Amino acid sequence: MSGGPKGARPDPVQVIKQRRDAALEALVGRVPYIRFLGVRFDRRGDELTAVLPFRDDLIGNPMLPAIHGGVTAGFLETAAIIELGWSQLWADIESGAVDADALKDGPALRLPKVIDMTVDYLRSGLPRDAYARARITRAGRRYASVQVEAWQDNRDRPFAEAMGHFLMPPRADG
Repeated sequence: MSGGPKGARPDPVQVIKQRRDAALEALVGRVPYIRFLGVRFDRRGDELTAVLPFRDDLIGNPMLPAIHGGVTAGFLETAAIIELGWSQLWADIESGAVDADALKDGPALRLPKVIDMTVDYLRSGLPRDAYARARITRAGRRYASVQVEAWQDNRDRPFAEAMGHFLMPPRADG
């Protein structure tokens, strides 16, 4: 079942959407810790929201209960790294220069490396889903800075935020 007449051209909007989704999946698939935490990414155009679905094993302090601080820091770091990788890929994805299979199987993409990251724990992460958005505040050829905030029920009430500095991998084109 092809969904259309034989020989029909695919819908260009769907082709672009599939290319973007495949590239994001390949990018996220390069970080095993993302799978371990269960983080997924909601993509709306070029904007990403990291989603950390709640699980009981993410609780660090059962007396509160609160999400473990290391899980929170890892979640913020993950959101920052994927945002940086995604921003590097965006132009290549839009031009069709990136093949999602090459990203998945080959060394076509290297992710940024953390130089340092400061996490501010503003309140306890409650036993529920968490969300994070990263914003690149400086992006150079070798160095980038990213600000990240995580919230649960209300984006105006973050439970943690971070500022990170990253060493950017060399680009294949330069």
